[in-house]
Amino acid sequence: MTLFASLLVAAAATIAPAEVAKPSFVYFGTYTRPGKSRGIYASTFDAETGRLGPPRLVAETENPSFLALHPTRPLLYAVNEINNFEGEAAGSVTAFAIDPKTGDLRALGRVSSKGADPCHLAVDRSARQVLVANYSGGSVASLPIRPDGGLRAAAGFVQHTGKSVDARRQTKPHAHMVETDPKNRFALVADLGLDQILVYRFDAVRARLQPATPPHGSIDPGSGPRHFAFSPDGRDLYLLNEMTITVKAFRFDNGRLAEFQTVSALPAGVQPGPPDSGAEILVHPNGRFVYASTRGPDALVIFARDAATGKLDPIGPVASGGVSPRSFGIDPSGRTLLAANQRSDQVTAFRIDPETGRLTPTGQVLEIGAPVSVTFFPAAKRR
Repeated sequence: MTLFASLLVAAAATIAPAEVAKPSFVYFGTYTRPGKSRGIYASTFDAETGRLGPPRLVAETENPSFLALHPTRPLLYAVNEINNFEGEAAGSVTAFAIDPKTGDLRALGRVSSKGADPCHLAVDRSARQVLVANYSGGSVASLPIRPDGGLRAAAGFVQHTGKSVDARRQTKPHAHMVETDPKNRFALVADLGLDQILVYRFDAVRARLQPATPPHGSIDPGSGPRHFAFSPDGRDLYLLNEMTITVKAFRFDNGRLAEFQTVSALPAGVQPGPPDSGAEILVHPNGRFVYASTRGPDALVIFARDAATGKLDPIGPVASGGVSPRSFGIDPSGRTLLAANQRSDQVTAFRIDPETGRLTPTGQVLEIGAPVSVTFFPAAKRR
């Protein structure tokens, strides 16, 4: 019996690690406000059930409005959306190491974004650079990633110039989003002030951003391009315009953008007007659906995507469950959507039907001050 018991203990010790489920986390970027938000918050997340744990502060940092994960390592990067950093007209980017067991964040350092009010960032697909878009600065910078996951000072920088037709909002450049294409050959920047998606040839090793040929795709004047998302195969790009609240679909081929569809993200017959605006757009992991958030009608808008043509067919809007859905996130399994309702200080959870794309509120609402962005950290990344 003693030998048998010993064997059982040894067997249990061997299989136990594989049986212990690693919890996933979801991080929330916010605007810091006294009495409301102090930085980045996190909740545990069960992808199978969609169940969320209570949110808790995991890093105190100023206006971490947008977050981005390293593709393979437990690292998180956050913009600090401010207009003065170390005496310069610039914001900053802070790097964090993620504790795989607790979800806690440990700051690895903070560097200048080289422009005022950085509002979006992305890690390039080779994980050598963090690219950051500066809204008020109207610029984009490339920040090399150190071996420890921290950031070096900007090694690449481009200042946008020009304006568009709106005398209130488009008197100068406003870079709103930056992302590399799936092959990591190009970096694309949506500039609300120029009504353009600027396209740069991207050298991740040297941190170089050089205008492609042609250097941009032009959008209808007064549209205000904000955010975009690639289809899973990288063939199609979907752009949400903030000011006209429309979605434009483009074929993306070797740096060139060819528009093939424009659809409204508003209900039929509704025309946009201040302060209505578009906010976020994402493609479902299965490629069959596209989601967009609108502020004015505070809604999440669902489109069916034709896999062969890439064209979108509106399914309809769903109330976001709060006021001003600034952004939202879809978990990697494609079963849960979390909407960050900035002005009502709430994150609302929805279950996604993978066959129809429709959204059903789960009843879960997290109270977080001025939530802006949602970033899922799945257990698979805990290497």
